[in-house]
Amino acid sequence: MRNGFRILVLGATTGLVTTAALAHHGFGTFLMDEDVDITGVVTGFDYVNPHSWLYLDVTQDSGEVIAMRCEMRSATTLRRSGWSPDLFPTGKQVRITGNPDRNDPYSCYVGSVYFDDGSKLDRYGQITAPSDIGQAERPLRLANGDPNISGDWAVQQVIMTDPRGQYGTLIRLEEALEVAATGDYTARGALGGSRGTEQAAAAAEAARAEREATAGAEAGSEAAPQAQAAAGGARPGGAGAAGGAGGGRAGGGGRAGGAGRGGFGGGGNVLNEAGQAALAARPQGDRFALSCVFTSIISEWGGEPVNRITQRGDTITIQYGRLGIERTVHMNMAAHPADIVPSLPGHSIGRWENDVLIVDTVGFAEGLFNTRTPHSTALHVVEQFSYAADTKVLTRSYTADDAQYWTSTQTGSSGMEVSAAPYDAEPCEDLTVDEDVQLGPRD
Repeated sequence: MRNGFRILVLGATTGLVTTAALAHHGFGTFLMDEDVDITGVVTGFDYVNPHSWLYLDVTQDSGEVIAMRCEMRSATTLRRSGWSPDLFPTGKQVRITGNPDRNDPYSCYVGSVYFDDGSKLDRYGQITAPSDIGQAERPLRLANGDPNISGDWAVQQVIMTDPRGQYGTLIRLEEALEVAATGDYTARGALGGSRGTEQAAAAAEAARAEREATAGAEAGSEAAPQAQAAAGGARPGGAGAAGGAGGGRAGGGGRAGGAGRGGFGGGGNVLNEAGQAALAARPQGDRFALSCVFTSIISEWGGEPVNRITQRGDTITIQYGRLGIERTVHMNMAAHPADIVPSLPGHSIGRWENDVLIVDTVGFAEGLFNTRTPHSTALHVVEQFSYAADTKVLTRSYTADDAQYWTSTQTGSSGMEVSAAPYDAEPCEDLTVDEDVQLGPRD
């Protein structure tokens, strides 16, 4: 949804923001060492990946109404935690505590949500306990004797040790209770850029210097050049460092689980001359544009979404939660046909060997292996799927070659568990930079 008001130039901070509001998506864009505390009425909720956004009308002490928005976790991870849009109906009053945005005084990072009935939800709060969706007592084999890998699968659910998403590090959901009992959110380390780290402090200092530079310039101050220089000097060690951490932030289960959407290291270290040229020729889309792009069957196996496997006759279908891309593994073919039409998921043939599913895939349309590494139509992927009844983990290992663009074979392995939430191809739209959203003082 979008608020139906004209776009306003963001300049003044709101009276209900407890500190200067500065930052943007991830720890690199939110100031984790500064606080925000606002109370407002819900005007909308974008329940999307990679991050959801809650929209509020906040009334100032002066009576002026300010349109604001606050960033939350992805729709997939919220759904896996029992959250739903029903929690935030239009007109409902909520209080938000969290952290301000570096550049936008009308945006924030949700740490905790307080409702008018006295209840509270932290960013990583689990409303419903992890539970099976009718898959726990699964038969190990199908009627034809093949191993049973059908079902809905997801990476292990992880949260930050601090349920508000400000301190600490990532841990498995079941470990969170142990940490909550101690109240020491930093005991297991901290993510770079989180509250109390050097990166967060440097980012806050860079933002302070930038604010002083802006204020000095507006006032015609002789000190403005010095302040601007200080802001520029602080940024690489502050905002820049925090930005790097933000890419790996726990956006609610984020890219956990093997390759995820990051895949192997990628980039120039595996590309030959032709691959480098292909990378240089790609449109210069920023990370926001790439957030909702299906990369490859390797990258999309991990990460946030719930994926589904269906075994039926001579085919195995894999449905990827990200964008609903569907892939068919042909179990009755010994070789790939000669007239394959290139596609994102390619053409897959499979066979069982000692209860391990071997899948050979070719026929890819040229694209991205992960968000940093292009591949050509020569990409060849071999995967092995195996289910361990004792751990209830479905492991997928792979080797990938691209003789046209790469200098070496890439390998990897990751595990997924039976999901506590059913498969759903949820909408994806990165709204971090949203020119349509209209924030600020209402007319």
